[in-house]
Amino acid sequence: MADYDALLVLSFGGPEGPDDVLPFLENVVRGRGVPRERLLAVAEHYQGFGGVSPINRQNRELVEALGPVAGVPVYWGNRNWHPFGEDTVRRMAADGVRRAAVFATSAFAGYSSCRQYYEDIARISVEGGPELIKMRHFGDHPGFVAAMADHTRQALERLGRQDARLVFTAHSIPVSMAETAGPSGGLYESQLRRSAELVNQALGREEPWHLVWQSRSGPPQVPWLEPDVCDFLRKTDAGSVVLVPIGFVSDHMEVVYDLDTEARQVAAELGLPMERAATAGTHPAFVHMVRELMDEPEPVACPLTCCPRPVRPGGRPQA
Repeated sequence: MADYDALLVLSFGGPEGPDDVLPFLENVVRGRGVPRERLLAVAEHYQGFGGVSPINRQNRELVEALGPVAGVPVYWGNRNWHPFGEDTVRRMAADGVRRAAVFATSAFAGYSSCRQYYEDIARISVEGGPELIKMRHFGDHPGFVAAMADHTRQALERLGRQDARLVFTAHSIPVSMAETAGPSGGLYESQLRRSAELVNQALGREEPWHLVWQSRSGPPQVPWLEPDVCDFLRKTDAGSVVLVPIGFVSDHMEVVYDLDTEARQVAAELGLPMERAATAGTHPAFVHMVRELMDEPEPVACPLTCCPRPVRPGGRPQA
């Protein structure tokens, strides 16, 4: 059992009002060469929800739920918006925290979902501050699987069709990243497929399921993982579907816009009965999973060759 005196929930962050949206998005894409027009288009998605992403609220709820079970003080910091991770770590240092477990709110391998959190930890660490230890990927942990299975079961009940096709969704990434050679090669997709299969097994289902992708961005000439969820819905022969956002742990904008808005509109146009399962959120099994991860031996850090930074056209790593 690792010896921690605090827990840091480290997340992506999201805007909490209309004036936050563009500054937040500029933080997200800094150094990536994203055209201004694309940024403004994404900003409209947020403004359609009052400029508020649900992710910060859900992280507050997760921190509150973890309080009684973590056994140590629980802190929260973000990569891209307030409370920023660096500010939180300075507060932890002032509180005398020596060694903290870091729970990154992403279950799987990948640059943005894993390697970048290691970079965040290096960036926000302060001299004389706490040692920060990132906990392992958890997509196959029984607590995560149980939470997603329970939410999927509830979605099937709401739909009233137990034979509905399960369609698991995750954030698409460039094919070049998904096929990266080395220890992490193909790990993102294989971990997602493993989690989906475990959820299907937990439900006792033998029907076929599918893994599809969402939230694609970037220039159209760069291949990303397919099929897109909306394209899948247009072509499926299923009589009804339940979308299961297995690649996300909270209902942030990629869930409420890409699934609850765009995908639901496509399903309605097709006359396809559809329901969406909730993300893990604060399901008790998921909350207790975090405590169990803290009780595991300190994880071995991924090698630096894992989940490398994406490369821009022309061969230069993105900033």
